[in-house]
Amino acid sequence: MSETTTQEAVLAPAAREDILDQLMKPEVQQSLTVLVENMPKLAEMVTLMTKAYDFVQGVSTDRVLIDDLKEGMDEFVKPITEKAKGIASAAIEAGDRAQAETSTIGLFGLLKMLKDPQVQQSLRYAQAFLEVLGERRK
Repeated sequence: MSETTTQEAVLAPAAREDILDQLMKPEVQQSLTVLVENMPKLAEMVTLMTKAYDFVQGVSTDRVLIDDLKEGMDEFVKPITEKAKGIASAAIEAGDRAQAETSTIGLFGLLKMLKDPQVQQSLRYAQAFLEVLGERRK
């Protein structure tokens, strides 16, 4: 028995009438016409999507490639992570020192601090940062 005959045997007469009623609607006929006209494009799209799926499936199951990508990402992320940990550690240590220090910083203390190259670099950075924010605000 062919597939069409099998489907007809399974469908009740009422269901066949519903399908025929649907097919008689002008918008359904128009949609079917558009589908038939675009069949070559649809076949090409399905072929491309199948190739893309096969490629992704192959890449996702390639353990060597996955391990190489992981190692590459680790090499990229590791220096950033170490630098972030160093900055966080310095911030924690500075906070501890600032809490432990009880002396008052006076005018001469500030003048002395202004000679420190790190302070100068930080002030130049802060000034440039504020200038950029001001320019963007305008």
